[in-house]
Amino acid sequence: MLRRALPRRPEARRILVGTLLSSVGRGLTLPFLFIYLTDVRGFSDPRAGLVIGWYGAVTLALSPLGGTLIDRFGARRVVLPCLLVSAVGTGSLALVSGTVSAFAVITLIAIGSSAIWPGQNTILASLTDPDEQQRVYGLNFALLNLGIGVGGLISGAVVDVTRPVTFQLVYLLDAVSYLIPALILLSLPRVGHRVAGTGPGGRAASAGGYLTVLRNRPFRRLVIFGLVLTTCGYAQLEVGFTAYAVRVAEVTPRVVAWALAGNTVMIVLSQLLMLRRMEGRSRTGGLALVGAVFAGAWLVLGAAGQIGPGNALVAALGVVACATVFGFGETMLSPVMPALTNALATDELRGRYNAMSSMIFGVSGVIGPVTAGPLIGAADGRIWVAVVVGGCLAASLLALSLRGLLTPAQDGRPPATAPPRTPLPTG
Repeated sequence: MLRRALPRRPEARRILVGTLLSSVGRGLTLPFLFIYLTDVRGFSDPRAGLVIGWYGAVTLALSPLGGTLIDRFGARRVVLPCLLVSAVGTGSLALVSGTVSAFAVITLIAIGSSAIWPGQNTILASLTDPDEQQRVYGLNFALLNLGIGVGGLISGAVVDVTRPVTFQLVYLLDAVSYLIPALILLSLPRVGHRVAGTGPGGRAASAGGYLTVLRNRPFRRLVIFGLVLTTCGYAQLEVGFTAYAVRVAEVTPRVVAWALAGNTVMIVLSQLLMLRRMEGRSRTGGLALVGAVFAGAWLVLGAAGQIGPGNALVAALGVVACATVFGFGETMLSPVMPALTNALATDELRGRYNAMSSMIFGVSGVIGPVTAGPLIGAADGRIWVAVVVGGCLAASLLALSLRGLLTPAQDGRPPATAPPRTPLPTG
């Protein structure tokens, strides 16, 4: 299965290696930013949520520009400087001492991050054929989570809220990890350049802009689905999940690290199998199932919060189970969203399509952290659980409504076989 999932071109394989190695650094810090700001730097929960939400706001504001620059100059010229800026910003988190410095550093990180994801997806799309893109995007996600899980296990054994230097160390290591994909991209001088589209007769095609992208009705529906799902799903992992687990279920940060490890184990063990199972099946049906799985994961966490306090084992098992179930949903979402985005995109606007897809995470990155704190603080977190469960189920309905707007090829289904024609009677 691994051999089948690997891209045909060696350049694409090297890009995947960069994803794996750099994600180890990301895993060192991913679960702990909220805890670092509150328990180490003394921020209140709402103030920490605003700082993290500011990251989403800046990323959202700059993502359209990133997509335009990718289409105009090529992903390579955009991704390389963004990786360097992200490295500087992430390393600077180790020096944060107050609100002003926190907002300044988060702004720098957001500037760097605004074009990395759409740029890398655009590069992978240019190095892979349509028939292998879904598999390659799924493998890319599996490697990303493998690295995050390894990094999470390392940081879970190292970080200690009574020793700020342990947090500073992992942020510096995360900064260094951004340099790895930059070096790999530098070693591939022919990769990531601008795609020049041509129209009939060899004339330059009119690329249009974001208005052209937004006129694509199926893509608009996909964006709405993504906004609802990520706001009630991914955007809750860094703040909502962590805060609920620590504040309501009363588990330790180390249990949170174990939970992310369980999430990673689920993804690594099941991603290749899911890629094989999803071939030839409806992508929109898979997206609908993702919403249902995410809703189930939050229900498990909600049960841990209501039963767990006073019973450390039950609380820990519930938190780990939530992250593990969530990971199963991710194995279906990770290959489908980028593959469907690029199936709806044109070469001339591919950077903008991928930028808008990443903007989904920017919008949800604003709403999720800002709202999670107050919702978790109300009614012992029960309101937060109800909101995220209901949102994930609403996303499932949106995914089902998308199917009628797609061709069978775009939806990943085999084309319908036309019935044999009955010959006309003669004579």
